[in-house]
Amino acid sequence: MDFSEIKALDEKYVLQTYGRNQLAIDHGKGATLWDTQGKEYIDFTSGIGVCSLGYADGEWANAVYGQAMKLGHISNLFYTEPYAKLAAKLVPAAGMAAAFFGNSGAEANEGMIKLARKYSYDKYGPGRAAIITLKNSFHGRTITTLKATGQDHFHDFFFPFTEGFRYAEANRLESLLEQAGDDVCGVMMELIQGEGGVNPLDADYVREAAKLCEERDWLLLIDEVQTGVGRTGSMFAFQQFGIKPDVVTFAKGIAGGLPFGGFMVNEKCRGVLRAGDHGSTFGGNPVSAAAANVVMDRLTPAFLAQVAEKGKYLREGIGKINSPYVSGIRGMGLMTGVGVQGTTHKELKDKLMDAGLLCLTAGKDTLRLLPPLVITKEELDKGLSIMAGVMG
Repeated sequence: MDFSEIKALDEKYVLQTYGRNQLAIDHGKGATLWDTQGKEYIDFTSGIGVCSLGYADGEWANAVYGQAMKLGHISNLFYTEPYAKLAAKLVPAAGMAAAFFGNSGAEANEGMIKLARKYSYDKYGPGRAAIITLKNSFHGRTITTLKATGQDHFHDFFFPFTEGFRYAEANRLESLLEQAGDDVCGVMMELIQGEGGVNPLDADYVREAAKLCEERDWLLLIDEVQTGVGRTGSMFAFQQFGIKPDVVTFAKGIAGGLPFGGFMVNEKCRGVLRAGDHGSTFGGNPVSAAAANVVMDRLTPAFLAQVAEKGKYLREGIGKINSPYVSGIRGMGLMTGVGVQGTTHKELKDKLMDAGLLCLTAGKDTLRLLPPLVITKEELDKGLSIMAGVMG
């Protein structure tokens, strides 16, 4: 099918909830994609940080196929090997105590919120359920995670929202203290606010917030749906901030392109959720878990060091363009934000796409770059060359 045929089917049979690019992707290899007309694109999106191993990775595809031919799904009323092996890799790599597996980032954050409230209820009784999140944050699109999100425009239309959230200004401990109270059970934050504009938090602020949580027995809840699983050059971003969360969520890149997510807890929180307290029909799906095992096996210390090096190379390369459209460059690992001035981030994104480079937007004025972790220097150079031609 060509682009016009695919678009016609979409418009006739699919709810129009996405502002799609005028482009239909057909296939890919590594960090390069081709549309239905055969045009080539360098991919700086990786499916919004999902396709960590890029496209058409042979080991990943063989693992998916092999597990699908063996056992595609069985309920969590039974044990299966793939999720158990995955937990044995993921939990020690994060320095946590135990994991829960689900399907998505929003679901992972919902589970983390539930756990925080039950921890407090079990220990202190009712009335201690408020969670402080940060302004400009994004935590998902369910009713609860929308309310947890610290951006006002997400709090429209879908009333009533789940109660029990307050918002502090990022990087201001005083603002966090202003939102404190006897009803608080946790503080929830992204260490790099992704959807909000790729804004890394100040490390000293994060450590002070963690200390405050420990002093008041608030759970430190870290949302690593976008930053986790190697994206920032370490297994999890919190490992570069000098903190140890009580709960940390993950999703996106964990299964390299298949739906998968979850959260991990420290020893203090290990026994909070017991049989029947939480669940997910598709959580720990054998095929997705088999794919995630391939991703985890690939994330060696040497591989993660390369992710950090590639991210530095990308940001330095953008800086050398000396573009009148660039107001700033920030990020960690292969998670980069480029501030846009003199045009809109959407207009610039569209021009780059027309020239053969796929990018994302974030916040009000930021290009968001999330290349596959396996992107090669040659592909990075091609992308930088396209940026120079459009933005220079």
